[in-house]
Amino acid sequence: MLTKVFGSAVFGIEATTITVEVNVDRGIGYHLVGLPDNAIKESNYRIAAALQNNGYKIPGKKITINMAPADMRKEGSAYDLSLALGILTASGQIRSGPMDQYIIMGELSLDGSLQPIKGALPIALKAKEEGFKGFILPIENAREAAIVETLEIYGVSNLTEVIDFFDKDKPLEQTVIDVQSEFNKGLDFPEYDFSDVKGQESIKRCMEIAAAGGHNIILIGPPGAGKTMLAKRLPSILPPMTVQEALETTKIHSVVGKIKNRGLMNQRPFRSPHHTISDVALVGGGAYPQPGEISLSHNGVLFLDELPEFKRGVLEVMRQPLEDREVTISRARFTVTYPSSFMLVASMNPSPGGYFNDPDAPVTSSPLEMQRYLGKISGPLLDRIDIHIEVTPVPFEKLSEERKGEGSVAIRQRVTAAREVQTQRFAPLENIHYNAQMSTKQIRAHCLLDEASKTLLKNAMERLNLSARAYDRILKVARTIADLDRAEQVAGSHISEAIQYRSLDREGWLG
Repeated sequence: MLTKVFGSAVFGIEATTITVEVNVDRGIGYHLVGLPDNAIKESNYRIAAALQNNGYKIPGKKITINMAPADMRKEGSAYDLSLALGILTASGQIRSGPMDQYIIMGELSLDGSLQPIKGALPIALKAKEEGFKGFILPIENAREAAIVETLEIYGVSNLTEVIDFFDKDKPLEQTVIDVQSEFNKGLDFPEYDFSDVKGQESIKRCMEIAAAGGHNIILIGPPGAGKTMLAKRLPSILPPMTVQEALETTKIHSVVGKIKNRGLMNQRPFRSPHHTISDVALVGGGAYPQPGEISLSHNGVLFLDELPEFKRGVLEVMRQPLEDREVTISRARFTVTYPSSFMLVASMNPSPGGYFNDPDAPVTSSPLEMQRYLGKISGPLLDRIDIHIEVTPVPFEKLSEERKGEGSVAIRQRVTAAREVQTQRFAPLENIHYNAQMSTKQIRAHCLLDEASKTLLKNAMERLNLSARAYDRILKVARTIADLDRAEQVAGSHISEAIQYRSLDREGWLG
């Protein structure tokens, strides 16, 4: 007897429906075909024990299982439940019922209980697109899949519940969540708040500009100046995610199994990998490509602490994703693309010893050592960082003040207002949403300068020995400052403030 059960495979952040065909015939043997990996090949041991412990059995006949399309590589243990139900139905131990209307996924334990799977959200989206009635999956993944409206989601904890649903028409409890209320939870209560930061008003202003225009930023200063503290608070002033952004971000985290019981992600991600990270872990890849840190920080912040300590090769692989806002991983048989539109926040000491031109410092470095240390970061990478700012230690008087600084919620309101201006400005353009994404053509259109501003910029570039690559970056940042001031045109005051944020472009900065 032949039976078909439907499962799903995830490639990149998209799912593909897999048809599990099970045929039980005269003879003896167990044949599993359709390019399964080792985890799927081992499933017959898990299935046999799970069926035995729940009063069923693997039939002593010839079992042939095909996972179609047969030329596509399948991986993982999430097909256990589909295979088990196929075997039970094909051998006549249970009725199939409306099995062909559901996507069924789950990893079986030996006692028949179900373990969570990866990629539940992309699978649910594909099931809805292809017209399936529902999706049966482990209960830990049910909230994540329930984000997809109009698809019936049934979270189950063991094999018997699923068998009773199809064989004995015993109803399952449907998981339903209100996506909008889920999305609105906890938006105004950030874990880290800018009111905790004492002093550092100029740096907070810099962070506000970076958040308003989506600009990449690098913080340079001695140990203990507050670089990490400031970076961790940046997500609290970014504009709230749209539902579409939240869905995209949740999909990526779903693929690597980081959602479980959370439903929709409503906070922008903040990723802070250690400097020993490999290039594959940062951009994604592997034999079965997985998203890397730059994709897990999509629509959020990627924080690289102590930038020169990262291997140069690791930093260089970020250049193309920073420009294209997506990363494509190619293998011999297939290619996957992951989105990677993130804000890069980097921090570094100005020298190996950590202290910059401070005669009283415990460790001092020569100008040559400092130059060599900064030389670990390539020009093309710095070229993609719009704002460079020096962070100085906070004096005792500021640290001991009782008065709290301005909170994240107030700053975020200004940032959100500036982003709305940019959204309207770039509405006709498909891939540009904020100032940091502007190309040279858009900069010429939206950053028009009067003669006085042009003269100011020309004099500054000559006097401060700013490099040519700083020109476009200064204009982009000036445009964002103008948006925060609700100004139609970029004025001289906006240009002069933007010029201050190019520390690393000044020749002789170390001398």
